[in-house]
Amino acid sequence: MTKKLIYNGTVLTMNPDRSVYKPGYVYIEHDTIREVGEWPQDGSKQALLESASWVHDAEGKVIVPGLVNTHTHLFQTFIRGVSDDMPLAQWLRQIIWPSSLAMEAEDFYLAALIGCIENLKSGATYIMDHHYVHTYPENDDGVLRAMEESGIRGCMARGGVDLSYEPKLRETEEEIFANTDKLLDQWDGAASGRIEIAMGPLNLYGCSRAFLEHAAKYSERRQLISHIHVAETSDQIENTKARFGLRNLELLEAVGLLGPKTQVVHGVWLDDGELESIARAKASVVHCPVSNMYLASGVARVPDMLKLGINVALGTDGPGSNNCQDNLEVLKFTACLHKVNQLDSTLLPPMEVLQLATVNGARAMGRERDLGSLEPGKKADVVVVDLRKAHISPVHRASSALVYNANGNDVDTVLVNGQVVVEHGACTLVDEQEIIRRAQARVDRLRAKLAPEYPVFRVVE
Repeated sequence: MTKKLIYNGTVLTMNPDRSVYKPGYVYIEHDTIREVGEWPQDGSKQALLESASWVHDAEGKVIVPGLVNTHTHLFQTFIRGVSDDMPLAQWLRQIIWPSSLAMEAEDFYLAALIGCIENLKSGATYIMDHHYVHTYPENDDGVLRAMEESGIRGCMARGGVDLSYEPKLRETEEEIFANTDKLLDQWDGAASGRIEIAMGPLNLYGCSRAFLEHAAKYSERRQLISHIHVAETSDQIENTKARFGLRNLELLEAVGLLGPKTQVVHGVWLDDGELESIARAKASVVHCPVSNMYLASGVARVPDMLKLGINVALGTDGPGSNNCQDNLEVLKFTACLHKVNQLDSTLLPPMEVLQLATVNGARAMGRERDLGSLEPGKKADVVVVDLRKAHISPVHRASSALVYNANGNDVDTVLVNGQVVVEHGACTLVDEQEIIRRAQARVDRLRAKLAPEYPVFRVVE
């Protein structure tokens, strides 16, 4: 049995007592954490050092549970930075739709692989990819293959729309559910249990009521997470009111899609009654602060949600509306956005922000039993961040340094399921530089294809 030891660093366990060990250690057997605690200076744990086949001296580093990126769109790594400074509707029409329709199957695979690497190297061991572009039969498999090869833990919310959106991205109900069945049969539980499939109606303004009702019954029957964009902008509220006579969350509840396995993505424009409905249903909200600022969508009422006992998790959103997927960067944005929005500097202290990114993320994924904290018996998804940097040191509190100072470039080592997938800042399972080279060549080709019709894709430095 493979045994690994990370020792001599500051351990933020994120267990119910929020225990911190300085210095501490995490001892792993195969894919499971066996011991967590203080690392003695008297040599009494020498037997652990001698029994481990892989050891990591984490002096000057902080050891934390793997972060959970509860909402992204991996294919958008090929679109990041094409054009900034657009509201959501215009951004979709001029950037996302043309790009996604021009991408080929190989592009979706490489874009997802780059995205998985980026997530791992910024501390996310678990990602929820909301994938809704099915222009080639191989697209979904390519994304899931990227998750498998990179070593990340990933769930694909198989997205779809059947009513109003870019016409070439629409599907029939029959196509959506038949293809979701296929993914569940072929991929759910793959890669030693690292891969999962969820139900992902894209949004409430692009789906028919009949499809949403079918999705609710399908998710319940298959016991799937339902992951869906809700109330991201004020225009979306007006759209569903005009079409269905209901606000976004009211419609979600009316069709039966609001429950403990529901992930309400964004939830920016929710009123008091809708927040209370989410709390009653024990659903989760996925907060994407960088994307909400980037697209000027608004500020989600996260402090109010937390007061109501709502489980709030964090997401980067796709690189098209964030430009990166730096999961450590999201921590600082989360804290600062709500402090300034409510003019209250006491909101969201560092350990509370870390809880959103770890414990709450695991709970949103239905995995609080075996993920989200460093405790014996839980899966060995572990991240080591180097704090010995000029922009971080000297350190008073590791939690503060992690939330307010660190960024993805400070991630040193990452384990998923007990496997070392990033070591000393480098991916161990894939050739990162070769993948970047191949991806850039494909993106250059994509730009050349789109530039004649869409001037924004012309290279202007």
